[in-house]
Formats: sequence, C-alpha cells, structure tokens
Amino acid sequence: MTKNIPLKDRFPVVDSGANIFKPLFFRLSDQSQKIKLDALISVTPGIRIFDQIESQVIELLKIRNPAKPLTDEQKQVALSALHDPGSDLYGVWVYYPWSAYLLHILDEQEFFELRTSRNKYKITADEQILLARKKTGIIGLSVGQAIAITMTIERLFGEVRLADFDDLELSNLNRLRAGLHDLGTSKVLIAAREIAEIDPFIKVVPYFEGITASNIDDFLTLEGNLDVLVEECDSMDIKIFSRLKAREYGIPVVMDTNDRGMLDIERFDLEPDRPILHGLIEHLPMKDLDQLKNLSNQEKLPYLAPMVGIEKISERLRNSVPEIGKTITTWPQLASSVVLGSAMVADTCRRIFLNEFTKSGRFYLDFEEIIS
Repeated sequence: MTKNIPLKDRFPVVDSGANIFKPLFFRLSDQSQKIKLDALISVTPGIRIFDQIESQVIELLKIRNPAKPLTDEQKQVALSALHDPGSDLYGVWVYYPWSAYLLHILDEQEFFELRTSRNKYKITADEQILLARKKTGIIGLSVGQAIAITMTIERLFGEVRLADFDDLELSNLNRLRAGLHDLGTSKVLIAAREIAEIDPFIKVVPYFEGITASNIDDFLTLEGNLDVLVEECDSMDIKIFSRLKAREYGIPVVMDTNDRGMLDIERFDLEPDRPILHGLIEHLPMKDLDQLKNLSNQEKLPYLAPMVGIEKISERLRNSVPEIGKTITTWPQLASSVVLGSAMVADTCRRIFLNEFTKSGRFYLDFEEIIS
C-alpha cells in the first residue's frame, strides 16, 4: 500500500539543476565540439531541439538591406549559401541544462547586431557597443529581478552581478515574474536563467549568499568596478553599508522605492564626498554592519523613515507602516509599481552610462497625481 506515502517519496523529485545558470555553447565547425554535442544528445533523454537559424539569417539580411524588401531569389541565394557546407555549422548551438533545450542561433557578433537592431537611433550603434562594456550590480532580486530583465532586454550591459540570499516564496508572486515550479528556487538563479534565455552572451555573476561584509568589495570591484549599483534590498543595514562602499569606490547608486514612482539617485562617481542618502541620516550614528543588522524595529525607524521619504509616501503605504509585525510581515508592494520602477531605473542607468544624466536627487513619477 502506498496511499499514505507522500508523492515526493514515491517518485523522483525534479532536480532544478542546483545552481546551474550558464548555458553551454557548441560551435560545430570545431570537430571536437561536434563530438561533445553528439555525446550530450545521446545521453540526454527528452532533449528538445529548436532550430530557427534560417529565419534568423533572413532577418539579418533584411536589417542590413532595409531600403527595399528582399526578393524570393535573394532569400534562396542566402539559404543556399547557408546549406553549403551545412547549416549546422553556421552560428552556434546553445544548450540550457535546466530545461534541456538546445537552440541554434546566430553567433555572438551577428546575434548582437540583430537583437539590438530595433534599438537603432534611440540608441546609436556606437552607444550600443559602449553599453555592451558596462557592468551593473543589482542587490535584491524581487524588484531587482524586473530591473535586471528590463536592462537585459534593452541590452544595457555586458555584465550583471546579482545578489540575494532568498529563495522564491509564494507571496513573492504578487510582484516577481516566475512560475509555481520555481518555488524554493534561489531568486538569483531565477533571474540568471531568464537572462541567459534572452541573451546567452551576457555575463552573469551570481552572489547566492546576498551581500555580506566579506563579499561586498568583490561584488563592487571584481575585474573592474561596477558602472552603476542598483540597490533594491529590504535590509536596512545593507542599504547603508552598500552606499558607504559604493561611495568609497566612486560608483553611482540608483534605487526605486515602489511607491509614488520615487527614484533615488546618488552620483558618488561625480560627487565623491556626497553624504549617503542625501544627508538624510547623517545625524544618526553609522554603526557597523552587525550592529545595524541587530537593531530592533523601533531602533530602525529613525533610519528607515528618511530612507523611504516617510513624509512623501502614499497614504496607503503610510497606513500600512504601523501594521508591520502585526497584521503584515513587511511593507506591501504591487506588480504595477515594480514594472514602472524597472522602466525608470533602466532608463536612468542608460543615461548615466551614456553621460546624458549627471544629477543626484529624488524624483517622483506618481500616476495618481498625473492621471487623476
């Protein structure tokens, strides 16, 4: 009789692939890589192959010749060349271990050209190349996930460092884009995999333990300083500590607060002596990381109030603050605010990268005021 034995004990549990987030690349013009891919296919049951290389080649031809439509003859000539000596050799095959998907895509240079082609003139070709060299760090992968994905889609960096110690919980799904099958999975892993599925050529550096005193310097400076730090964590101690360190290294900090469209920008790259959080907590003791972490909720309030701009927050958020620890576990957030915030942060970071925006300050894009 098995009716009282839990399903997870009766059937194999699906392995999410531990912390695997990097795809594998196979370029079949190299015989050794062809052998490796053949071996992978032979030992991987359920592998799914997606080969749309022909449509990508035709689309690449179109964007390179936009003045007039391609003729059928031109398309056939392109595809004939593709099949000689063999279309499998063209481009690159990308394998995603966590889904067992094998994709045939353009290789990096042509992929980059085609994927960013609809950005042109809003982002020039030279600017796009410049952006591809930028490094962004994101702390906090609830709100930060939406920012990471938006910046990936727009191709605003060539490297992104992701930090969060949390796993996905069901209550996160009111604002974080994931599926029920992702419950219990690291938030960093969810974001890293989605980035790889959009653009496998972007470098992702994960910090599964979140930000700590022992890894903050590595996070900010590994193989070159970050060009911008996006801070979206819930921990008051990390909010303060990360800014002190960002100022030390001259790295600008951008934060979205998810309320009234408030965007906070600190240009430590241009103002190396700028007080953190615009001087709003300068009168408070800057305790060390462990001391800040262990403050009671009451002791944290003098720090948190100016951080979020308590005098300017929405009425509904203000009414929720006394309920924290009573009827709710933490402050409420909405998906619509997260999406708005991700757009504002992405746009601001792009303009910082391109030297089009040099201000520090707090800025509001409040839909209830604008659309009323």
